[in-house]
Amino acid sequence: MKTSKTTRVLGQLVRFSQVGTDFFIRLLRGIAWPKAELLIRLWLAKIFFVSGVLKLTHWQTALELAAHEYPVRFLSPVAAAYLGVFIEVLSPVLLAFGFMTRYAAVTMLGLSLVIQFAYRPFDSQLFWVALFGWYAVCGPGPISIDNLLRRGLATSALPGVPRIIRIGEWIRVHAGPVYIAALRIWLALALLVVVSLSQLQTLDVSSPLAAWLPLQVAARVPGGVALAVGLLLLLGFGTRYVGLAMIPVLFADALMDGRAADTIYLVMIFSILIVYGGDLISSDRLIAILLTKRFPRLDVRDPRALDGLPRVVIVGAGFAGISCAAALRRVSVAVTVIDQTNFHLFQPLLYQVATAALSPGDIAAPVRSLFRNDFGIRVLLGLVTGVDTQRQIVRFNEQEIPYDYLVLATGATHSYFGKDGWAPHAPGLKRVEDAIEIRRKILTAFEQAEATGDADRRASLLTFLIVGGGPTGVELAGAIAELARFGMEKEFRMFDPADARVILVQSAPRLLPAFPETLAVIAQRSLEKLGVQVLLGSRVEDIDRAGVVVSGKRILASTVLWAAGVTASPAAQWLKVDCDSAGRIKVGADLGVPGISNVFAVGDTALSSGWKGKPVPGLAPAAKQGGTFVARQIRARVEARPPRPAFKYRHLGSLATIGRKAAVADFGFVKLWGEPAWWLWGMVHVGFLVGTRNRIATLINWFWAYLTFSGGIRLITGGESISHRKQ
Repeated sequence: MKTSKTTRVLGQLVRFSQVGTDFFIRLLRGIAWPKAELLIRLWLAKIFFVSGVLKLTHWQTALELAAHEYPVRFLSPVAAAYLGVFIEVLSPVLLAFGFMTRYAAVTMLGLSLVIQFAYRPFDSQLFWVALFGWYAVCGPGPISIDNLLRRGLATSALPGVPRIIRIGEWIRVHAGPVYIAALRIWLALALLVVVSLSQLQTLDVSSPLAAWLPLQVAARVPGGVALAVGLLLLLGFGTRYVGLAMIPVLFADALMDGRAADTIYLVMIFSILIVYGGDLISSDRLIAILLTKRFPRLDVRDPRALDGLPRVVIVGAGFAGISCAAALRRVSVAVTVIDQTNFHLFQPLLYQVATAALSPGDIAAPVRSLFRNDFGIRVLLGLVTGVDTQRQIVRFNEQEIPYDYLVLATGATHSYFGKDGWAPHAPGLKRVEDAIEIRRKILTAFEQAEATGDADRRASLLTFLIVGGGPTGVELAGAIAELARFGMEKEFRMFDPADARVILVQSAPRLLPAFPETLAVIAQRSLEKLGVQVLLGSRVEDIDRAGVVVSGKRILASTVLWAAGVTASPAAQWLKVDCDSAGRIKVGADLGVPGISNVFAVGDTALSSGWKGKPVPGLAPAAKQGGTFVARQIRARVEARPPRPAFKYRHLGSLATIGRKAAVADFGFVKLWGEPAWWLWGMVHVGFLVGTRNRIATLINWFWAYLTFSGGIRLITGGESISHRKQ
């Protein structure tokens, strides 16, 4: 009985160790290794590129080197010089970008072998051979163009390309572990040979062995350390831990001794061994097999692995919800993210979808793809209808989802200030569906204006009125004006699109109330330069199908858009707690809901005074900061640590754009406008987009539209098809 109990305890420890090792490996490969591998590529690329450029600028020297220093038997000196320079200039560029990585590595590997064995042997050249060989076998790293395109090319119709991709994958899977083993043994032999020759007092770094082993670099490792590390590497025992122990030692050596610059290559080799660990013929591999047979491991993707962990339910996959879930990736909790849509939407660029500049797919990313490698994060699609704080459950799709910690990040929707009857005639802009509907209304108005012969009807169709002079209203007005004046020229015959009337109505005495007055004035001038009519201090009194009544004056406009206000989701009603006039939950300093333990509200759902005593603004950076803060609060509670201090919002600035080259930006002590602000606005918004594909697609679409003045996605979709309407 005692033996059985001991065995069970040992088994649990082994499984815990296995799960911990898996987590450690995922952490390395997911966070540290991509950056480290990119640095290795850039380091190697820099060395060869600089050499190639120097030879290009000193061509006669390059010819002499090819003729006398390292001649190639089967090539003339001129051909060898041309080929060498070509490889040294082109291949490093490809390697740096991770494009055609294997082929670039093979050419540089060949050049390194020629230099090493036809000229003079150097340890650095041996490391080049080892690293280029590794790239040739294992292929590009995570941060590379090859990795980005691999999946698409593997299933493409390009002749021969899928076969090449499959061959490369086969080489990586089957030859990669063999190469890692060879790399480990090669480094072990270098360390052991140095120790042996030192003991015999016959260490000579110019011996024939120096052409094959990096003896000079290995000799910098202290004798006792070199012996221990060499034996462990030769056996493949504790490979990862040996590498982790050696890297700080090698870094310290390189920093203290400027002559030890080549030690950086040892750091690179050990980095590879840390990430890939025990190979096929190592003791580590054998021990892992024996332990798995004796103590069958619990699959890390088995739902049982999450049993007993604290349950965190996040309602909403906006900026706040996604940031909170992402910050809980490495915490021992089981996370469930619930949203009504299956994608994360970048709302600040919705107006560009509404004005046909971008596709919805450019500013949205599937939530599941964001967490595909995080087994502890579960994503559910559906509608939350309520919360029972006594039983700690969330009502979802007629189900009950239990929680230990609840994060409400449900966002906000349009507010018509009690005039909900205006909603059908003045759509707001909060969802993809809203943007597509607005795009349909705008484009349909131009199409109907072309078809009608009634001048008054055409004038109404070509009048676009936006209610609200905040950033969304300003950006919508500028984008519609640009679309009419530049995006549609020469496309209509019965009227000039530039004659379209764009009106921006603002009840306040100026635009952009959250910005300094000087920037608001600049924004108004920029809009007026585009032809936008700005009505300040004007109140909307009524909206119907035909138009709007503004301060007692009726304006006929078939397209009216709402950008005047928002209201929070019904989260406060679920919890039965106090909220402000906009429906936001009044949270405490820790973003927790007062009186309800383990429930937090973030983003547009919460009213927090974490901005130097003022309400935190409803901006994307504020939502992200709040989500991350709550995740840290939850982590502190789970790990029984003191809670973090009160949430303090760090204002990163406010931006609004007006057209193709004007914007305003307020960073407090720095204020920008015009073209510099526009470029900054573009970079910030691209940076906030989720996913490399979205960033690249948005940049390409913007660049093309900027140069050609063409609208991007001018498709009329949604609503009732024109062909099916009753005439």
